[in-house]
Amino acid sequence: MDSSRKPAPSLTPSFSLASHDTGRVVTDVESPKPHLGWHSRVYLPHWDHPGMIQSINFRLADSLPSAVVEKWRDELALTPAGRAAGAPRALVEEQPESQRATGLRRRVEGYLDAGHGGCWLRQADLARLVEGALLHFDPERYRLLAWCIMPDHVHALIETREGFPLAEVLHSWKSYTGSKANQWLRRRGEFWQREYLDRFIRHAGHHQAVIAYIEENPVKAGLVRVKTDWPWSSARFRPGAPASLPASWMKIESALSQAKMPAGMPALPS
Repeated sequence: MDSSRKPAPSLTPSFSLASHDTGRVVTDVESPKPHLGWHSRVYLPHWDHPGMIQSINFRLADSLPSAVVEKWRDELALTPAGRAAGAPRALVEEQPESQRATGLRRRVEGYLDAGHGGCWLRQADLARLVEGALLHFDPERYRLLAWCIMPDHVHALIETREGFPLAEVLHSWKSYTGSKANQWLRRRGEFWQREYLDRFIRHAGHHQAVIAYIEENPVKAGLVRVKTDWPWSSARFRPGAPASLPASWMKIESALSQAKMPAGMPALPS
């Protein structure tokens, strides 16, 4: 996958989003095949439908232990076991499941920002590999609206297209980059966790808030002071961003690449 053939990412949706006051996403419609419509995976219900804007978070295999997520799900009464164990009654009665699910997402995101596990995406070559995979099928299979490659996870905001279900898009990113990254790291096993988080965008305000969250993530995590200093995000493509990466970028890339770098690292395979 070679992202150099693309002069610039899409960055904008193919349609105008309604305001908070007038926007309403109709989710009780049948989704055309091969899209799955409403379905459940291990954690939460998900909606796969073409023409939607979806915020996606996927992470490295060792970045967040499954046992931690299961504990949180029980605490938030998002599992039968958690409800049977007597999660706080006020929590269940006062917060709808959607609100508790949002709480789970926030816990996951906070944990990931702390940078647990091997943080393989600190390596500049691997970050470029993942960014190239995101850019490769924009706009043929989806419109890429925002992204950020963090040391142990990835944020992406896409507009889905008919014929390319969300799970298949994720699989194409993860299978290609996971295989190449394992070659580069001289390791075997799962590179990415199988599960991912996704949430559809409801209105224009939500859309802008999600873009801001994605592109400010390196600042929030204390990796850079200014979002456009982060080398692997959509922030540097926005109007008003520097025409070239600042000199501080080289220091950032060098410092991150030296962190936890195995000895004798080969060149990334093509």
